[in-house]
Amino acid sequence: MIVTSRVTAQTITVAGGTLFQIAALYLGDPTQWNRIAALNNLIDPVLTGVVTLNLPPFDPSAGNDGI
Repeated sequence: MIVTSRVTAQTITVAGGTLFQIAALYLGDPTQWNRIAALNNLIDPVLTGVVTLNLPPFDPSAGNDGI
């Protein structure tokens, strides 16, 4: 995954990668990938091509503890 730019505190543009990686990097918890998916109307956590994503606010209590 290559992060090409960080447009604002809540929007990023990436080339490939997964929502797990992005959640781990920006939210500190890979189990929060579903929050990013829901915000961007995505189902598949695997990203292809260049994608601009909105990120939810950081919330350390929003994870599912690996479940």
